[in-house]
Amino acid sequence: MTTTPLTGKVALVAGATRGAGRQIAIQLGAAGATVYATGRSSRAGRSEMDRPETIEETAELVTAAGGTGIAVRVDHLVPEQVRDLVARIDAEQGRLDVLVNDIWGSDPLITWEKPVWEQPLEAGFRTLRLAVDTHIITSHFALPLLIRKPGGLVVEIGDGTKEYNDANYRLSVFYDLAKASVVRLAFSQAHELKPHGGTAVALTPGWIRSESMLEHFGVTEENWRDGAAKDPHFLISETPAFVGRAVAALAADEQKARWNGASVSSGQLAQVYGFTDVDGSRPDAFRYITEVVDAGKPADVTGYR
Repeated sequence: MTTTPLTGKVALVAGATRGAGRQIAIQLGAAGATVYATGRSSRAGRSEMDRPETIEETAELVTAAGGTGIAVRVDHLVPEQVRDLVARIDAEQGRLDVLVNDIWGSDPLITWEKPVWEQPLEAGFRTLRLAVDTHIITSHFALPLLIRKPGGLVVEIGDGTKEYNDANYRLSVFYDLAKASVVRLAFSQAHELKPHGGTAVALTPGWIRSESMLEHFGVTEENWRDGAAKDPHFLISETPAFVGRAVAALAADEQKARWNGASVSSGQLAQVYGFTDVDGSRPDAFRYITEVVDAGKPADVTGYR
């Protein structure tokens, strides 16, 4: 039997229904892991996102990739549900090696490019609850299991590196605060995990071609480059598999502690670990955004993927 890098390892991908979370789960599975894929969107019913993707589909894709996928419907804002989830993982596996906090679910709630005094407070606070409280609740219950064995990994998935977010307004007070908070959560947990031999990293994809992003641009993954007609900078975009491979590379790295407390992008990790996106390229989106988009230069991905 072929042994893959994460054979025997157990991962929890919280927020694995679609987008980055789904592909993180799949790529961990492709590396041999047993992956618990959680979220609110199930074949038993949709979440407020009201999209067709389900956690059951994700689990099936994990298994098809070579791992073992287990779907569990969980609302990560409900502490009792998260507590029961971790108790189940403990009972079934007796260990947890990787925790990925990818919970978001706030796209329909964001009001872009409006000052805070014109923002709807209820939607804004709901955004913070979904984006920050869920991560804290999940870590609260999952980390005691993860630190039983040295070498555990926590990955906080956000949007933007610390360097980028510190220098740029993210077009909404609530979005800005949510994404900065995720980076800080990784930093804080890094300090708390270090004495137990654990590692926490803040990781951001670049311009990710999620299911909803493809729909927004009116393209499919097969003809995604046609999206450049709407925005020529779309050519720097990446599949969700790219950040999934970044997480799998981190999880398999015996020297992962060197990243403890760091804030990095999928493009940055690709330069270190050598993985590629599905087309064989290594898009370095945040360097491109900084050096080309924000600098007002015409679209040209030469040298950036």
